[in-house]
Amino acid sequence: MVVRAVLRRGWFAVVGAALLSACAPTYPVGYPGGVSGGLSGGQIESPAGSAVAGARLQPRDAARNFINVVENVEPLVESVCRARDIALNCDFLIVIDDRPGQAPNAFQTLDRNGRPVLGFTLALIADARNADEIAFVLGHEASHHILGHIPQQRETATTGAVLAGILAQAAGGDEAAIRQAQEMGATMGARSYAKNFELEADALGAEIAWRAGYDPVVGTGFFDRLPDPGDAFLGTHPANMQRKAQVRAVVARLMAAGA
Repeated sequence: MVVRAVLRRGWFAVVGAALLSACAPTYPVGYPGGVSGGLSGGQIESPAGSAVAGARLQPRDAARNFINVVENVEPLVESVCRARDIALNCDFLIVIDDRPGQAPNAFQTLDRNGRPVLGFTLALIADARNADEIAFVLGHEASHHILGHIPQQRETATTGAVLAGILAQAAGGDEAAIRQAQEMGATMGARSYAKNFELEADALGAEIAWRAGYDPVVGTGFFDRLPDPGDAFLGTHPANMQRKAQVRAVVARLMAAGA
């Protein structure tokens, strides 16, 4: 198949208004540490035979990994999307943000026509230590769309804004106070299920990566290079160890089922 990952300079500026939030937490290029050899506990072998290494790949190898993963995973992503029958559009567009100076990051959003978009910065592609990491991130971001997280997030944000506005008005707040309450309510509403959404996307993303022939347990190695969000107030991401445990549980279930 033709790889539909396209380079679009300044693409973020075009669709930035539609972007709810970046899913993969950003971290500085060259963040200390690497993929831990203990991620698989010596019990899970990678179906793709990928090496677990801490060193960054050569640019050509990193680019080849990304292209190969897109070719292998995108058809499965679209098949899973259609089978789930939640999302209206399963024709994914994969784009690369090639602007200089962008941190390693990935996101999922919708374009103006409702088409699902999966975006990756060049820094994330360059920093991935193996194909398993790219496959897991791709599966994770696609899963947000497959599971309908954006419309759910919009709904909870709207509900939060309405309720907060009503309470502020009942308390005698002026127009500015009501508007501020609505903004805060929208933020809290949008984030109320954010951690659950991330764990759901981790689970389905792990299954997608596994069925495409990659090891999502190895793929979670990039968490070892991220600052841990922990239990930050109004945080949008679960603790890294919780996410890694989620993926290990999914893989154990798939292996037990002979998938």
